[in-house]
Amino acid sequence: MQKMSNKVFIPVVYGVALAFGLLSMLAPNDYFYSAAYTVLLFVILSSAWNILGGYTGYVNFGTAAFFAMGAYTTVAIFKFAPGTPLIVMIIAGMLVAGLTGLGMGALTLRLRGVFFSIATLALSVVMFTFVVNWDYVGGARGAYVIAPRVAPLGFGRYIYFLYAVMIFLSATAMIVARIIETSTIGRGLEAIRDDELAAECCGVPTLRLKLLSTTISGALMGMAGTTYPYFVSYVEPASTFNLSYAVNSIAMPLIGGMTTWVGPLIGAVLLGTVQQVVQVTISSAWNLLIVGVLLVLFVTLAPEGIMGLWYDFRKKQRAKKGAAQ
Repeated sequence: MQKMSNKVFIPVVYGVALAFGLLSMLAPNDYFYSAAYTVLLFVILSSAWNILGGYTGYVNFGTAAFFAMGAYTTVAIFKFAPGTPLIVMIIAGMLVAGLTGLGMGALTLRLRGVFFSIATLALSVVMFTFVVNWDYVGGARGAYVIAPRVAPLGFGRYIYFLYAVMIFLSATAMIVARIIETSTIGRGLEAIRDDELAAECCGVPTLRLKLLSTTISGALMGMAGTTYPYFVSYVEPASTFNLSYAVNSIAMPLIGGMTTWVGPLIGAVLLGTVQQVVQVTISSAWNLLIVGVLLVLFVTLAPEGIMGLWYDFRKKQRAKKGAAQ
């Protein structure tokens, strides 16, 4: 079966996103929009993490740092010019986080394995210390970001507008991931993941591709963070640099499958939905426990994730058909 081309894939994804947004207008209460916003946030973060961690094989523990760069870019712009359109803040946040990813890559990508992962975790600590001591964005006290009373484009309440924006941004993140996966860039990243030394010997520009990977991954993570201040109205370092962002952005692609763009989507929707249900019915304190249990189960029973199980099932079905013929 021939794969769908990107020229067809892009309008299909945006069409599905639009249809989903219209159907969600039937939601019975406003909590749906807050919960869905959080799930879509993790769709973006897990898709962004997978570009570096899944496609390239470099495990990044610094998701919270890039997410916070996007959030605090919005805070800084809001302080400087409160009436700035959200689209400007999104673009600015992506640029800041993307440049941070480029800088991080230039400094750390010569490290490999656990040493790279520790370096990304150290980046998060450094950025946290920087923000805590930056009084302009509130420092350790935090800062308020008040959403406009009237949402743009006739959305009514601002949460409806944020939800619509997140649907568009999550669709964009998936499209970027899919384009990378199906391009020569994706094949180069796959070669780096499988055997970086062999890829270098074959002429693959490994450093250039890794820098591109960290930049795109960081920019998408920053994009996810740009709308967060308007969602919570109050931004402070402890919650913005929360370790749960790093844990979830790793767990979701691993559960869904790290070698394809659809894996992070499946993992984020499943795990994110479970966490939202548990948060309402039991307690949010159980969320990380659930992530830990699911990680152990999938690492031991299905290391390739849900998509790996699906591919194995399809191979067995083809083998049965071939044997029958």
